[in-house]
Amino acid sequence: MAKARRAAFYLCVSTDEQTIENQQRDLLTLAELRGWEVVVTYEDAGVSGVKSRDKRPGLDSLLKDAKRRRFDVAVFWSVDRLGRSTAAVAAAMDELEAAGVAQFYFKESMDTSTAHGRAMLEMAAVFAKLERAMIQERIKAGIARVQAGGTTKSGNPLGRPRIADAAEARIRELRAEGVGLIKIAKTLGIGVSAVQRVVGS
Repeated sequence: MAKARRAAFYLCVSTDEQTIENQQRDLLTLAELRGWEVVVTYEDAGVSGVKSRDKRPGLDSLLKDAKRRRFDVAVFWSVDRLGRSTAAVAAAMDELEAAGVAQFYFKESMDTSTAHGRAMLEMAAVFAKLERAMIQERIKAGIARVQAGGTTKSGNPLGRPRIADAAEARIRELRAEGVGLIKIAKTLGIGVSAVQRVVGS
């Protein structure tokens, strides 16, 4: 009889999502159907998937233990438990694959121990690279427009809106009289940051 695969669960919820118990119940049912032996469970309760790995001790421990081959398959309730950006998800997936640990995602039914699952993993990595490249291109294009003195679609100059000369003069007058920044902003009906820019210029 073949030895049962050792499985590790990763349970992660933020405060406004479903409970860890619901995720665990689904994964336990899956493990029983697959004949997996659950050897360890990692949790990040009340931690947003947006946070980086260093602020998610459960995920960090799972990835470190994967390198030690403490388990054969890492089981997640869904792909977004790894992170909310494709780059973060792909990085964690790559780390697990490099450690020789298979992955299963319950909600998506993605199993990287199969040819189809591995193909999906590769596609995720490709899309992550594409997203990073597109972001870099948008940043470069934005910088180029600013340097060329470009304008927005509405025809206004790029960057922060300019304050009218009269308002700018009034800000300086009030500031010279010792009026605080917040009070000046309220008096003139403008943002505090706009007052700060004038005062600091």
